Amino acid sequence: MRRNNSYQTHDSWDDDDHDYDRGGGGGGGFRFSLGDGPLWRKILIGVAMLAGVGMLAVVGFIIAALQGLPSLSDLQDYQPPVSSRVHAGDGALVAEFAEEQRVFVPIDQIPDHVKNAFVAVEDARFFEHSGLDYQGLARAVLRIPLDVIQGNRIQGASTITQQVAGNMLTGRASSCDGVICAVWTKLREGLVAQRIERAFASQGEDGKQRILELYLNEIYLGNRAFGVAAAALNYFDKPLAELTVSEAAYLSILPKGPANYQLPRHRERAIDRRNYAIGRMLERGYITEAQAAEARAADLVTTNRLSGDQFVAASHFVEEIRRQVESQYGSDALLRGGLSIRSTLDTGLQLTAARALRQGLEEYDRRHAWRGPLSAGDAAGDVQAQLREANAPPALSNWVRAMVTRVSGGVTTLTDENGSTGRLNGDDAQWAAQAARRNRELGLRSGAIVYAARGSNGGYRLKQIPEIQGALVAMDPHTGRVLAMVGGYSLEQSTGLNRATQAMRQPGSSFKPIVYASALDFGLTPATLIDDGPLDIEAGDGTNWSPENYSREFYGPTTMRRGLELSRNAMTARIAYEMGPERVLDYGRRLGIYDERTQPVFSLALGAGETTLLRMTTAYGMFVNGGRWIQPIVIDRIQDRTGRSVFRRDQRECPNCTAEWRGGMRAPTLPDTRQQVIDPVTAYQIVSMAEGVVLRGTATSVNALGFPLGGKTGTTNDYKDAWFIGFSPDLVVGVWAGFDTPRDMGEGETGGRIAAPIFRDFMRVALEDTQPTPFRIPSGVRLVRIDAITGGLPTVNTTQTLLEAFRPDSEPTAGASSSPFVFGGTAPIDPRVLSALGEDVPTPQQPQQQEQQAEDLGGLY
Repeated sequence: MRRNNSYQTHDSWDDDDHDYDRGGGGGGGFRFSLGDGPLWRKILIGVAMLAGVGMLAVVGFIIAALQGLPSLSDLQDYQPPVSSRVHAGDGALVAEFAEEQRVFVPIDQIPDHVKNAFVAVEDARFFEHSGLDYQGLARAVLRIPLDVIQGNRIQGASTITQQVAGNMLTGRASSCDGVICAVWTKLREGLVAQRIERAFASQGEDGKQRILELYLNEIYLGNRAFGVAAAALNYFDKPLAELTVSEAAYLSILPKGPANYQLPRHRERAIDRRNYAIGRMLERGYITEAQAAEARAADLVTTNRLSGDQFVAASHFVEEIRRQVESQYGSDALLRGGLSIRSTLDTGLQLTAARALRQGLEEYDRRHAWRGPLSAGDAAGDVQAQLREANAPPALSNWVRAMVTRVSGGVTTLTDENGSTGRLNGDDAQWAAQAARRNRELGLRSGAIVYAARGSNGGYRLKQIPEIQGALVAMDPHTGRVLAMVGGYSLEQSTGLNRATQAMRQPGSSFKPIVYASALDFGLTPATLIDDGPLDIEAGDGTNWSPENYSREFYGPTTMRRGLELSRNAMTARIAYEMGPERVLDYGRRLGIYDERTQPVFSLALGAGETTLLRMTTAYGMFVNGGRWIQPIVIDRIQDRTGRSVFRRDQRECPNCTAEWRGGMRAPTLPDTRQQVIDPVTAYQIVSMAEGVVLRGTATSVNALGFPLGGKTGTTNDYKDAWFIGFSPDLVVGVWAGFDTPRDMGEGETGGRIAAPIFRDFMRVALEDTQPTPFRIPSGVRLVRIDAITGGLPTVNTTQTLLEAFRPDSEPTAGASSSPFVFGGTAPIDPRVLSALGEDVPTPQQPQQQEQQAEDLGGLY
């Protein structure tokens, strides 16, 4: 059976009719024909078809652009991300956290000349159009071919409303290039701009002001600043209300490209463009001729805000605040939520702490080897250019980069980065020469680049960044408010590590006051005689523990006070042995030094357990405040962007604090809710004994300040850690020094030599505007003058006396003219048994010239 093929080939088409016949025979099939008309008709039909396809494409393009755009309610409720700001206790701004550094300011608080500057430059017809400036848009479209030909980025005449839409809502893609991308961006901006105008249309003129408010608080102006308020601060360190017309005009030119007008790099270009902005303001009638002339004549001087010494010094403190806030509220709230964080920081004490710690670490470093130049250059070349390429000196220093330009006849000449020239001091040259004798590469040859400090006489001193690290914490002992915290030589070197809060180190002899506090509650007194003799204790792991004193000598029965003052290891270990390590650990936990992971071992008594400087400082604060529990506080209060308090450290109720003042009213009192963790008498006895450490013990260098001070040194085995925790009646300060990877700091590098002088230098400044105040004595303390050697009442043989603090009924009496008993030794001896014979109590074995003060190894030996 043959099959009819009703399809014609191309060759069978009728050239006259151009018919296309598809389907079975007859007229029931679909037939399309361009017909027999003239050519123009065919062209029109083709154009119409193309227009239809184009219309469909445009509609599809618009429908796609509409997807994901914000609703009217979203626009009305929009709140831009705002910087979180950290203020010190004295109100000074010390840090900001932000993805976009912004300070939101309501439109009615933005000065008119600031608003007018931006309107004049960015959108002169802002108050006349409804979101789109069609004249400007037409100009932008006509420029597209020229921009494409010249290879420029496609530009457009965006209105302020469009910029609000682009910057805030549709997300301007700064890397977006090409015609299609530009059209897509403009279309979405235009759609959102009209929605914005409609959203605020019901508010009339206020609606336009609201749009301008969003724009002025959102626009990026360079120098990390989003919005005019942040820009005023970052460029000129001024609030908006203090900006001049010249400064406002400068800010108004920045939206088009902040880098193009960066000061001082592009000063001439910036001033020319600023003057253009001033001219636009004058044309619009926003300023007078006189104001314009004054503004054009003004210089442009910017400042580098948050870069001074007090901000650099606070870096570790601020980083601790960041960790705490981010942990509690999340990074989004910190970086975008506009939190106002009131910290406990005292900016003056913080700067003093940073300087004192740095000086102490540098002095230690100076006692040890010079480690060689930073690098080598060519003394015959451009010295200043080479020095600018070298690593910058650390912040807070007065150091400069310098190059050795001549070495002749034992004289080394340096030229520094500022062009000054001078001789290297003789002892500095000798310091470097000693190192060169060990390693020639460490010597100072011509071209060597070093850090140096120029003296008033024009000479130079060699400087190097210490390898040793340290930390310092200053705290109010009554509240736990941390007033200063330095976590290392510099934050840049620390890689974010805060050694005050994060470094776990052995406290050595600085833990001994905790052991002695547990002994006082055990029934001993500061006058108790304790046998300072050899001791062999089974450690529980099959080994024996035989602690020695730093001097490797033993001194026989010695009062507990004297044992703490001279940091006797054997005496402290004997106390721990008699009481048991569990009691020692209990007091360490009670004061917050150790946690549940620490095990009760005898070596805890000499500071073998690991803890932080902040914990140790807090524990000493509890001695000073009478034995009440405190926690370290770095944040007093946090408010959200609306001013509502979301966190307040002090939760005590005070109904009368907001009462209206009337004459004769007494100030409201707040209840003391702190838990009593140590008996007040015990706490004062430790304070009194720690005063003796400063007056007669291992920290006599601190006594030169002439204030009532107490404290305790500490050094761990092989000189790996140096500590001093000290205090006045209203300030407790902890200092630690050591290497991040523990190693021997050198023979004799003890807490008394490294850490105590840092404490002294800090306290000299901290106390300079205060009067000496004695430590507070709680009720129940009996002060009795005793023989400093025997611990009993003075006799005709007494050579030294002191005023000792006793708990009631524990003090020596006429019937028992010596300390209650000798603790330890072969067997306890009660001197009162001897006194019953009617004879004078024999003086205990005198220490073998124990008054010659050995430096305190403190702790593990």
